[in-house]
Amino acid sequence: MKKQNYAVPLMLVFTLFFLWAISSNLLPTMIRQLMKTCELNTFEASFTETAYWLAYFIFPIPIAMFMKRYSYKAGIVFGLLLAAFGGLLFFPAAMLKEYWAYLCIFFIIATGMCFLETAANPYVTALGDPATAPRRLNLAQSFNGLGAFISAMFLSKLILSGTHYTRETLPADYAGGWEAYIQTETDAMKMPYLVLAMLLIVIAVVFVFSKLPKIDDEEHKAAAGSKLIDFGVMRRSHLRWGVIAQFFYNGGQTAINSLFLVYCCTYVGLPEDEATTYFGLYMLAFLLGRWIGTGLMVKFRPQDMLLVYALLNVVLCGVVIGFGGMVGLYAMLGISFFMSIMYPTQFSLALKGLGDQTKSGSAFLVMAIVGNACLPQLTAYLMHVNEQLYYAAYIIPLICFAFCAYYGWKGYKVVD
Repeated sequence: MKKQNYAVPLMLVFTLFFLWAISSNLLPTMIRQLMKTCELNTFEASFTETAYWLAYFIFPIPIAMFMKRYSYKAGIVFGLLLAAFGGLLFFPAAMLKEYWAYLCIFFIIATGMCFLETAANPYVTALGDPATAPRRLNLAQSFNGLGAFISAMFLSKLILSGTHYTRETLPADYAGGWEAYIQTETDAMKMPYLVLAMLLIVIAVVFVFSKLPKIDDEEHKAAAGSKLIDFGVMRRSHLRWGVIAQFFYNGGQTAINSLFLVYCCTYVGLPEDEATTYFGLYMLAFLLGRWIGTGLMVKFRPQDMLLVYALLNVVLCGVVIGFGGMVGLYAMLGISFFMSIMYPTQFSLALKGLGDQTKSGSAFLVMAIVGNACLPQLTAYLMHVNEQLYYAAYIIPLICFAFCAYYGWKGYKVVD
């Protein structure tokens, strides 16, 4: 297929970035909501992230094997339908009202989204000139930023009612008492996931009837008996350091994202409607960072931008640690802007020159998202055990961004 014919398949794949952003960026809102409906503290609620991102550690290798056996397209369609199934499970879960049920649902949705991410990232890097792959992937990830903004600014307001009662503070005249309040808050979680499920099904149908071009590692099928997953790819130092950098980037980003509403409401004392507005601005900064960063990559090397952005975030995390409160909140808006290019830039730099090992390399990079399943919980634990010094917990994201800075400095270099 000629280069000019890549536009339509790229736009289709861009929709996947939008969809998984909606899913993953609902998690901070769900953490806040589940603290109400399941009566959880900050640390307990943080395991919502663990359930979701654990799937990204378990399934990338089986998914890469599946796609090598079949195709990127097959993986995308299956992932869309699996995630839609998970979204529909919110209806029976609303009757159970048990935390474990929600954790299972998030795991199922994340497994579906893992199919999309394992396929879409290397697909975008392969459809076009390898020299412009980082810029192309940042453009694709800007649709991820758009989904994150919509999820934070609008969908969060559909879920969060603005009231947060406990059994002790519930007004005596509340109609139906405690059970009615919990049911109302539980029902608020269903509609956004129903809409997401329907959208996933529609996009799956579009993909079924669309013709996607086969890229190099699909056009040249491996001989019979060849490996479905190549663990030897980890001998490539730039990929190995890329996996490490992705582990820390994902953990640091999610530590800030997932606890943003908790930070605003529990520690700064903002009402939920104001906190969700700040969350929307936080994701808007992320979206603007993606668009601006993509433009800047025309003039600046991706690895240089990664180094500078990561160092700026180290400084901004220091501001959060030093001041906390509203000053820390404003610093997080800056952190969001400078986080924007890190994931796609590290991903594309790590895949450089892998050839037919691209699917395997992509699988290991997606597995690095397991940083989301442990580093945010460590941050939440530090916040919970010493609430007077809650802002000191942001030493965890600071360390994470320091690793990203190293990758932009030296780790990205391809050593033959």
